[in-house]
Amino acid sequence: MASSNLPVDRSFESGVLNGECPGAVLPPECLWKKKKNGFALIECPQRIPCNPCATSCPAGAVRPFADINDVPRVDYEKCTGCALCVAACPGLACFVVDLTYGEDLALVKLPYEMLPVPSAGDEVDCVDRTGGVAGRGSVVGVSEPLKDHTRVVSVSVKKDIVSDVRAIRTVN
Repeated sequence: MASSNLPVDRSFESGVLNGECPGAVLPPECLWKKKKNGFALIECPQRIPCNPCATSCPAGAVRPFADINDVPRVDYEKCTGCALCVAACPGLACFVVDLTYGEDLALVKLPYEMLPVPSAGDEVDCVDRTGGVAGRGSVVGVSEPLKDHTRVVSVSVKKDIVSDVRAIRTVN
């Protein structure tokens, strides 16, 4: 077996993203605090044959793929925060973040495929990329845009943890 002189990318060995990389890029900071209704964050750093985020976006904010294996790229100016990409992503890699939600609170729209389904008003643990609890949040609403059992849960969280929240866990 021939060896390659190319550097080996070991950033995905743990399965946990840490920092920005192609396919997991934050929008320009000028949009973070000004974009009403939020914007999509897509953390899909590996080239795999998948594009539901692009085909489901009614605004064309997730740019069309030249190759089915491309990593998603978002045109943040076009993004309306509708969260259809959140519901369509089979890898649960899409989120919507709205920093205009409140003075100290942000709204995060997350995919949710577990039971029990939370309800508006429920307090939930907000979980980071490693499964650790980043803080608490309050469910604002739950929708099922594609009627396929993937729910989009809107959770209000403190702004200081918004960049860490990637899932929720119901609290008994």
